[in-house]
Amino acid sequence: MTDYNWCHNPDCHIIETQSRVRGSGDNKVLRTRKIRVYNPDDPHIYSFFCNQNCLHQFLNKFCREVANIRPVKQPSEIPIKIEKEKYESYRYRYNDNGSYREPYQATRTTIKTLDND
Repeated sequence: MTDYNWCHNPDCHIIETQSRVRGSGDNKVLRTRKIRVYNPDDPHIYSFFCNQNCLHQFLNKFCREVANIRPVKQPSEIPIKIEKEKYESYRYRYNDNGSYREPYQATRTTIKTLDND
């Protein structure tokens, strides 16, 4: 397997940057960027796109095709339990005499997923 990919944005070679210029003299061209793949067994999105600009151009152009690869026809759900815990916290007040801490009763909300056994 190769250590490099070419950027998958079909318009990558149109973007005018110095990193895309290739050739010498009057034979210069703009070329798609080459991307180093550090771990072919664990690829990430930037193994296929040279930067965020190219990624977003690709997604804007092919968003329907990408979504149709695995369409979602209904929402996904998972059972949860909501736990609320009261605790004492402090807020800082500022006035003409300086600043001071003021205690108040805060609530921490935690969402826990339930097992589907």
